[in-house]
Amino acid sequence: MRIHILGVCGTFMAGLAQILKESGHIVSGSDIQFYPPMSDYLEKIDIEIIQGYQKEQLPEADLYVIGNALSRGNECVEEILDKKLPFVSGPEMLGKELKNRNVFAVSGTHGKTTTSYMLAHILKNRGKDIGFLIGGISKNFENSAKLGTDKSFVIEADEYDSAFFDKRSKFIHYYPQNLVINNIEFDHADIFDDIDDIKKQFHHLIKIVPQSGNIIYFKDDKNSSDLIKDGLWCGKTEINSDSIKIDFKLMQLEIDNKKFSLEDLPLIGQHNFKNYISAILAAKLDGVSINDSIESLKTFKGVRRRMELVLDTSNIKAYDDFAHHPTAIRLSCAAIKEKYFNKKILGLIELGSNTMSAGHHNDLLDSFKLLDQVFLLDREQAYKYENSFNSTESLLSKLKETIFDYDIILIMTNKDSQKFIQPIISYVENK
Repeated sequence: MRIHILGVCGTFMAGLAQILKESGHIVSGSDIQFYPPMSDYLEKIDIEIIQGYQKEQLPEADLYVIGNALSRGNECVEEILDKKLPFVSGPEMLGKELKNRNVFAVSGTHGKTTTSYMLAHILKNRGKDIGFLIGGISKNFENSAKLGTDKSFVIEADEYDSAFFDKRSKFIHYYPQNLVINNIEFDHADIFDDIDDIKKQFHHLIKIVPQSGNIIYFKDDKNSSDLIKDGLWCGKTEINSDSIKIDFKLMQLEIDNKKFSLEDLPLIGQHNFKNYISAILAAKLDGVSINDSIESLKTFKGVRRRMELVLDTSNIKAYDDFAHHPTAIRLSCAAIKEKYFNKKILGLIELGSNTMSAGHHNDLLDSFKLLDQVFLLDREQAYKYENSFNSTESLLSKLKETIFDYDIILIMTNKDSQKFIQPIISYVENK
């Protein structure tokens, strides 16, 4: 089948392009924004790309997959509707490809990408030719998606809506056998009214996990626990319960009074410790022993743009992190402060998500208090903060005046981080 993807440079849609191509389809795509790492990825997997959404550029196809970034008024969307051409959302298209797979869905407000890659890495290290689709790039994997021949398939399961014509969360389409819920917090204020609105979508998801399936969640995460209390029709793995306990200070997992050490695992921070735990317990459901999972994770190198070291000189280091919610920012700041407790740390935070830029997070300004200084890119001036800037240019201009006062720069944005990274590298190297 000839399939054309609208919005192909999104992390999910680029991975879907890979899956569809491996399934034997002829795949092309359109988008307006192309930047690394996804632009490099699409070029590597040889997907034909069309820049822009002019209707004259819309190629003939048997089916059009419409990304959730597109809406009515887009020329290609209007052309598809006017001509009654067949179309589908990306998540529904993927769901059709996963009908006969043992799907491991990794969900939650934070940690989905990293946990998904950890789980995929464990299963791959055990010799399984697994399938996966994960919204990011890991140094341990050649691509962010693969069809695979093994029954198991790992999917990063997002609660964001599927398309302008399908307002259900993406994860509803995946019909998981096993579901990880890392945490649930309020996010995506552009499509959810409140936390109960989000929990309703998770409740719909729980309803379609089969009786033979399993849900892994943290019992001390209030929203997750409340969700489970509303109804459960499958097995459950409760972390921080009587039978499964974790200790971040000791870097230890305890199951039925048997203790396992995670001390030698490479990624830093409490959030990554919890990601490790979720991945280990999910792999256990696929027959991998806890000791084997821990051994596999010793070689896991992380995910691009998740606390990724992008500049390392004798004077200064810079990290690129995807944190885009106060909780994620707080955890990233804590992790970097723990690693560099005696260094001066500067944070560059872009309010990139709709929820943050609209001023919905009252706890934002407290989330980075561990750092010595923060420059906030706040184009909408949604928060009252002394070092906030309404343009990238004004922030970088101020940064040049003070950059060498700091040992560590922590960049936190869910947008294109290269607009910070490249000027910083260029300035530091030229000095």
